[in-house]
This record gives sequence, structure tokens and C-alpha cells, in this order.
Amino acid sequence: MNLPSFLWLWKIAAWSMSLSLLFYFILAFTGILMLIAKTNGKKNKTIPDWIWRIRNKRNLAGFHYFIGWCMASLVLLLLFIGIIGTLGHFGFLGQSSHLFAGLTVVALVLVSTGSALMIRKGYNWARKIHIGVNIVLFFGFVWVSLTGWGIVQKYLT
Repeated sequence: MNLPSFLWLWKIAAWSMSLSLLFYFILAFTGILMLIAKTNGKKNKTIPDWIWRIRNKRNLAGFHYFIGWCMASLVLLLLFIGIIGTLGHFGFLGQSSHLFAGLTVVALVLVSTGSALMIRKGYNWARKIHIGVNIVLFFGFVWVSLTGWGIVQKYLT
């Protein structure tokens, strides 16, 4: 198949990746706010009042959870787009290290999502796993973005 028939697929992939990165940074910000409010335990003067108001209403945790599911869905969409597009354009997978980078990011997102479910069920030990995996996920997103840029250049030439 030729590139023009897959152009719409690459547009969806570009938007999905951009939104995934945006959601990741929103999740990092809201996660840090929740961690600050949780670790300090009681209200003190070092934490602004607006953080306490948001955390006490449980709005922030629900928003964090919702954005996390959206990001996980987008990453799975990217996996399917990558597989379909690569098979359609080349006929086989494994064109570059982008496949391994993408699969790594998908695995990290799934572990993060699973640990988030465990936290929500009350297993506090999963919080350390969730935070650690999401720190590693930052580097995974950098890796998949860099290798993805090479893929974009390959399709455009």
C-alpha cells in the first residue's frame, strides 16, 4: 500500500502521541499535588490553601484517575496504529528500535495502570511501584518520541 492511504492513520498517531504526552505531564502535576497533601498529613503553612481545598474534596484524585485512563487508552491506540500502519506500509514489523521502545512504553503504562487500581483498592504498597514506574515512563516517552521522529522522517521521504 502507498503512503497517502495511510496519511489519516499517521495524523491520528500524531494527535494521540501529543495528547499522551500532555496527559502524562498533567498526571505528574496532579500526582505531585496529591503526594504533597498526603505526606504532610495535617494542614500547615507550607502548603497553599487551594491544594487542601482540592484534595479534601477528592476532586483531584478522581481527575487524576480519569486522565490516567485516557492516557492508557491513547497509548493502546498508538500500539494498534503502529502495528496496522507498519504492516500495511512494509508488510512486516521490526523496522527500527521504535517497536521495542513502543512496547516498553505500553508495558510501563499497563504496570502503572495496574498499580493505580491496587492503590484505589487500598493497597498502599502499590503507591511506590506506581510512582517509580511513572518516573521510568518519562524516559520511555523520551525514547519512543526520539525513535518515532525517525519513523516520521522515514515515511515522509
